[in-house]
Amino acid sequence: MIDLYTASTPNGWKASITLEELEIPYETHAVDLSAGDQKQEDFLAINPNGRIPAIVDREAGGIPVFESGAIMVYLAEKAGRLLPTDAAGRARTLSWLMFQMGGLGPMMGQANVFFRYFPEKIQPAIDRYQNESRRLFEVLERGLADSQWLAGDYSIADIANWSWARTHKWSGVSVEGLPRLADWMGRMRERPACQRGVEVPARLPRMEDDSESAKKFAENASKMVQR
Repeated sequence: MIDLYTASTPNGWKASITLEELEIPYETHAVDLSAGDQKQEDFLAINPNGRIPAIVDREAGGIPVFESGAIMVYLAEKAGRLLPTDAAGRARTLSWLMFQMGGLGPMMGQANVFFRYFPEKIQPAIDRYQNESRRLFEVLERGLADSQWLAGDYSIADIANWSWARTHKWSGVSVEGLPRLADWMGRMRERPACQRGVEVPARLPRMEDDSESAKKFAENASKMVQR
């Protein structure tokens, strides 16, 4: 059994979708980020960085794993699926995983901060992170030229990148003119494990720009940016 400590964010979804795809039994522990649960000593004992997601593998004697990419690799290796064992396939999968970890996630995260959460609208910062996120979407478009999945076969690379790419509207980033990316996002959206995973620990309401749900979410996120 895996203990999953998570919240409804793209990085959290990466872990929950992977667990769902691999059909590994897990127990969800919702972490209230706005209340600062992630900074409490019991959570810091699992993840000293105070961020979600984190897991504890009870079956393996209580091994803790933090950082979403490390969690995905750990789970894929545990189950023997979603991460190729041949050198070429493994290298390609890990390359696209690190592309998300070092590029798409941080850039979209900063776009969210300056476009949605920061009290002062600093347009050069907004433009910088939205433009870079769009450039990274174009990289994904090229990466999908020869296959319907990023690393040849469906893998943790697809889960990681989709968990962020699916939120592009919230970041204010267009995906128009990227047909392969759009098709891939549609295939991901239809997967039952993806549908279940993005509802862990709770389903987010539809957040149109002017909705009360969007305003409340942005308000709570603004507090978390300062933590």
